[in-house]
Amino acid sequence: MSLNSYLNKKVCIITVDGRTLTGNLISCDQVTNLVLKDTIERVIRPAEDDEPSMEQPHGLYLVRGDNVVICGLVDEELDGSIDWTKVRGEVIGSTKHA
Repeated sequence: MSLNSYLNKKVCIITVDGRTLTGNLISCDQVTNLVLKDTIERVIRPAEDDEPSMEQPHGLYLVRGDNVVICGLVDEELDGSIDWTKVRGEVIGSTKHA
């Protein structure tokens, strides 16, 4: 499936090493290399962690296709209504290509 319909829209990407990135998709190719602008990495902490969850800005960001597990559209209204510093959750484990 082509990601061309996602161009110039806000997407969420989960990477092989479990990172969660959001940003505007500005480019993609046939091997799922993705270029995002206004990229933010969301670091969600477990409930027992005293440190708050956080959002780390990365700006323009390239994700190599072999590092992409999933890419989906973001509901921007819902996304904007969430205080991501208060979100808690378990760490997403890493995956590997078999």
